[in-house]
Amino acid sequence: MSRVVRIFRTLRNNWKKSTVGFSLLIYGGHWTYGKYCDNLLRRAACEEAQVFGSQLLPPNVRVQKATVFLNPAACKGKARNLFEKNAAPILHLAGLDVTIVKTDYEGQAKKLLELLEMTDLIIVAGGDGTLQEVVTGLLRKADQAVFSRIPIGFIPLGATSTLSHTLYPQNDNKVKQIGDATLAILKGETVALDVLEIKGESNPPVYAMTSLRWGSYRDAAEKASKYWYLGPLKTKAAHLFSTWREWTQKHPASVKYLGPTERLPEEPEVTPQRPSLYRRICRRLSLYWNPPKEEVVPEIVPEPWEEAQLSPIELSITTQNQKLDLLRKEDSMIICIEPETISKGDFITVGSQRVTNPQLCPEGSTVLQASQCILELPEGTEGFFSIDSEAYDAMSVEVQLLPRKLHFLCDPKRKREYLQRSQTPSEGGESEQAAES
Repeated sequence: MSRVVRIFRTLRNNWKKSTVGFSLLIYGGHWTYGKYCDNLLRRAACEEAQVFGSQLLPPNVRVQKATVFLNPAACKGKARNLFEKNAAPILHLAGLDVTIVKTDYEGQAKKLLELLEMTDLIIVAGGDGTLQEVVTGLLRKADQAVFSRIPIGFIPLGATSTLSHTLYPQNDNKVKQIGDATLAILKGETVALDVLEIKGESNPPVYAMTSLRWGSYRDAAEKASKYWYLGPLKTKAAHLFSTWREWTQKHPASVKYLGPTERLPEEPEVTPQRPSLYRRICRRLSLYWNPPKEEVVPEIVPEPWEEAQLSPIELSITTQNQKLDLLRKEDSMIICIEPETISKGDFITVGSQRVTNPQLCPEGSTVLQASQCILELPEGTEGFFSIDSEAYDAMSVEVQLLPRKLHFLCDPKRKREYLQRSQTPSEGGESEQAAES
């Protein structure tokens, strides 16, 4: 008993050291428990992947080949370690023939795609910038019509991985998020997503999966890293300091656009069977004796372009991939033209919200739906576009929507949610019409 009393007396007399010691002990215990939980998550994911790898293949079926484009610089240089610990074991245990291509500098993925041979899967391990480079390189290929049919998997390793919100359930645990994304790739469920084709005056086209942004919110968010010493207040500080330099901030431009287009049904790829020799001979004889008449092609009247002059705080052109509707009847991209006048307080508030949700369109904005648009900027315009979180020089561009251009691998539960969400409004509308009749 006396020993216990002496220990408590020592702790009381040295309360500062005791407090620091207890704090370090609690932190160390929490850190160790977190590592233990992460190992359990990795083990569970590997056991699930082993089920795929243990399946027997028929003699005439070869092992699937997967090409992984890994950006080691993503997530502040932690992407390589995250991939090797959490994703690579799952891919290997699943029995895939994995080829890992590591990029060394910005823009290299576009060049490497030119050398890409036929593969069964394309996996992008990185953030929005890596995905944008791979998609651009893929669609610039001469035989892009063939390569665009290859399923694409996305492992979110970057600081910004916007498309992962569409493809997989969100989780604050990075290990769980990477494991779920890799397992979803193995399950083979796909969704067709839209792509933006952005053409400049002389540069080759750039392709985007989420958005093109131009304006003050984008410029202020780009400078937030300069105020790292302010911690969580750095974003608000960047927007506040930008209002001191120039106010009001406007970006004059002219927009010409065409309305939405009707969505055509997606036809399954079916290889037609070659008819018999007798049928081929009969068809040729019938065409010889009764040649087909020349069809008169009706003259197509071009749809008139609509034009708008604007000078907003920010303008954004986004796909509808974030709010996915698998059963919608029209294909369109969203042009969000924000108000020309706004208070400084609202600018700071909305700007902070747009850092976490870049596709946010605040109240009071003009929203247009278009299938194609031309954004014309005045001569001498300086600044940068943000195309899928990557900076490009601002210039006059033509933006065209490529509906359902690429097929991305997604979580099956996520796809069922989209199908249920798409069917619910129509079912509700039918029930209301039945009640009225």
